[in-house]
Amino acid sequence: MNATEADPGAIQNISDTARWVAFYRAMESERADAHFRDPWARRLAGERGEAIVDAMPRGRAMAWPMIVRTCLLDEMILRIVREEGADAMLNLAAGLDARPWRLDFPAGFTWYDVDLPGILEYKRGVIGGEPARCAHHAIAADLRDAGARRAVFARVAGAHRRVVVVSEGLIVYLPAADVAALGRDLAAQPAFAWWLTDLASPRLLRFMRGRWSKRLDSGNATMQFAPAEGTAFFAPLGWHEQEFRSIWYESVQLKRTLPMAGFWQFVGRFLGEKRREEWRRFSGVVRLGRPGAPGPLPRG
Repeated sequence: MNATEADPGAIQNISDTARWVAFYRAMESERADAHFRDPWARRLAGERGEAIVDAMPRGRAMAWPMIVRTCLLDEMILRIVREEGADAMLNLAAGLDARPWRLDFPAGFTWYDVDLPGILEYKRGVIGGEPARCAHHAIAADLRDAGARRAVFARVAGAHRRVVVVSEGLIVYLPAADVAALGRDLAAQPAFAWWLTDLASPRLLRFMRGRWSKRLDSGNATMQFAPAEGTAFFAPLGWHEQEFRSIWYESVQLKRTLPMAGFWQFVGRFLGEKRREEWRRFSGVVRLGRPGAPGPLPRG
C-alpha cells in the first residue's frame, strides 16, 4: 500500500497544495451566490484535493481566506491589464490556476504559467483542448534553480513591454533568502512593472503552522516566510508597496469570513490605531511596483 492509499489526504509534495486550493475554488464556484466561477476547479482538485481539505483541521471552514485571495487577485489582475496596459502575465508556481481560461483578457494579451513539469502536465490533461481566452504558454521550470529562473524571466521580458508578475501561494513556502533572490531577479528585468503576491504576518504564520504543520511538513511544504517588517522587506530588492488589500477587511465586504466575524469587528473598534493596523495586515494581497518602472498609461 502506498502513502496515498494509506492516507488519501496526505500532502506528498508542494504541488499537492494546488489541489487543496483548487478544491476551495470549487466550493465557491458551486455556491448560488459565487463571487467567481471556475468550471475546472473540481476536476483539477480531484478526489485527492477534497481528501486533503477534509484531512486538514477545520479544512472546509478555512476556505474563506483562499476564496477572498482569489477574488482580490482576479480584480487586481484585470484592473492592471485593462486600465494600466499590461501586455503579459508571468504566473510563478502557477499550480492549477485556470485564470487564462476563465477571465476575459483584451486581444494581444499573453499569459505564461511557470511550474514543475508534473503539475503543468496534469493541468493540461484535465483542461484538455479547451481554448484559453488569451495566448497561453506553459513553461516547465524549477524556480528554485537560479539559472533556470533567470532564463525564464529573460525570455518573457524580452517578448513584452509591461509584464505583471503574480506569485499566489508561493513565497510563504520559501526561506527569506530565496524570496530575496527571487525579488532581485524580477527587479533585474525592466519590463516587469508589477508584482502581485499574498503576504502573511508572523502571527498568522504561527497560527497556520500550529494548525497545519503536521500535514504540510510531511510533504516538504513547510510554511516559512512572513517578514516582521511586512512589505518593507521588498524595498532593498527594488520593490515598493503600491497597494495592500487586507484579507480580513475584504472578507467582511465579500461576506466570506470566519464565524463570529461581527464580534471581532466590534472588538476592533476599541483597539488602538497601531493594533488595528496590525490586525489589518494580519494577511493580505500586495501590489508591488519598482521605481522607474512603466507607470499607468494615460486614460481618456
